[in-house]
Formats: sequence, C-alpha cells, structure tokens
Amino acid sequence: MMRLVWFGLVICTGLAACGAERAPSTSKAATSVTVSSSDHRPAKSVFSGITVASTGESESFGSYAKGCVGGAAQLPETGATWQAMRLSRNRNWGHETLVDFVQDLSRKAATQSGWAGLYVGDMSQPRGGPMSSGHASHQIGLDADIWMLPPSRLNLTRAERENLSSISMRRAGGAYVNSDWTPQHHNVIKAAAQDPRVARIFVFPGAKVQMCNDEKGDRAWLNKVRPWWGHHYHFHVRLNCPKGDASCVDQAPPPAGDGCADAQTWVNNILNPPPPNPNATPSKPKPPITMATLPAQCSSVVSSH
Repeated sequence: MMRLVWFGLVICTGLAACGAERAPSTSKAATSVTVSSSDHRPAKSVFSGITVASTGESESFGSYAKGCVGGAAQLPETGATWQAMRLSRNRNWGHETLVDFVQDLSRKAATQSGWAGLYVGDMSQPRGGPMSSGHASHQIGLDADIWMLPPSRLNLTRAERENLSSISMRRAGGAYVNSDWTPQHHNVIKAAAQDPRVARIFVFPGAKVQMCNDEKGDRAWLNKVRPWWGHHYHFHVRLNCPKGDASCVDQAPPPAGDGCADAQTWVNNILNPPPPNPNATPSKPKPPITMATLPAQCSSVVSSH
C-alpha cells in the first residue's frame, strides 16, 4: 500500500483498505522534536508530547520496554467490531501488524455470545517510547491491552469511553476468577494465543489456572498465556517482532510446556505467601530512560515529520 502524507492528511491508494490509517485525530497537528545522542532528558517527556506518528513504513526499534516505533498506524477510534477506549490518552497507535491483529481478534470476539467485539485499551503512543504513566512496556508498538468487559454496544461516545470502566475478573487477590468470568473470556484469549503473531498474553494467575482446568482440547496455546501481577481488568497481548524488523528485539520465548504448573505456583503463593527472605538485597529503583539510552534510531523517529 502506498500512503501519501500532506499536512497531516493521509490518502491511501492501491488495493488494500485503510483500516490501519496513519491519519491523526482531526484536532491534532503534526509534531516533531529535535534530539541528539547526548540528550539526557527523560524519554517519556519527549514521546508523550508528540501527537502523531512519523511517516514511512512501520518499524519497531529496540525492546518492548526500551524502544520506539516509526511509521506507526492508528487504530481507528471505532470499527464494526471494536472501539478504542480512553481516547484522551492518544494511545491507540502501534506497528501496522498490531493494528491488523487487533482488528482480526475483534472480529473473532464478535462471534462469541454476548460480545459485540472488543473494547481496546492502551496500545502505544504515536511514536512509541516510554509513557508518562501506566506502563513500562508498550514502547515499540507491539503491545495492546484488551478489556475484560464484554462490549454490549459499539456506539459509545467519547465521554462514555473516558468514564466507563472495565470489570475485574479476579477473586481472592487473583488466586481465582470471579463469577464474571465466562467461557467466552476463555475463547477470546485462546483465539489470541493461537494467532502466530502473538508471543505472549499476560493475565492474572487465577485466570491462567482456570483456563488450564477448563481446556479439554489442544493445550499448546496455553504456553503463551503467562501469569503476571494485575491484568484482571484487561489481558495484555504482546506480538512477536515482525519479520524484517532487524532492529526489533524479541523477548526470550517462554519455557516449554503449557505453563500450568507455574501458574499454580503463583496461586499457591497468593494463598500462602512465603516468608520474606532475610538475605534478599533491596532492589534499587531503575534510573529513568533517557533519549541517549534508547536505540539510536529513536532520535530520528522523534525528529522526523
């Protein structure tokens, strides 16, 4: 697909549709920032101030928690089977592969009883990078948060999308799912995990154990579903680095097996927390990511128009 960009307007030509458009919201103008390799400003202050993507093809630079994305695509605010939430955050951007994936998953979700599609939470900022709040990852346009709330309608206003909350699926501190968990949640997460573009899905431990107990068929997909703190109002999908993105750094693959025993250990530790280790060394806070410590390409990403 060829995209011609002129003063923030995107014109798509060719056979493919513009589902993953790069057009900014109508109220926002293009922004660029001049940086250098010796720039020691916190990177989050630079990236969070940029309102539109850079031009060019989508490309991820660096790792999920230390990088950026050039040529990001914007998930349209509303589609036939999805709505992007919290629009004021301007985080409905990502590598074009992520935008395609979210749309594909939303269509699968819409086949589930009681689900009109998906409510999509944070993806990435227009040029990725560290965010001012909320996430350590989501930096290279390959992470997306999918709400646990089954959409009953997809005509929410902007105000409703700011004020509506997702629902928590956890009980007993995350050791178990609660009564809002349904087979449809299982099926939507399973559909995501079976997509070859997906590297990992993060959910709270009780959800992983519940899926392990309920799955009666092929269990290979469970390997991608990993227990992690939080992740009870949404599940977090992380894609593999797209082929050809030589500067994108994949996370190491998860251990072999379905991971169910590991998830049960998490649950056991929630129910019966182990005593603190008296010999543990207190962890030091990580220094802020600066522009100088990001991959060199990120300076060009934020400087370009």
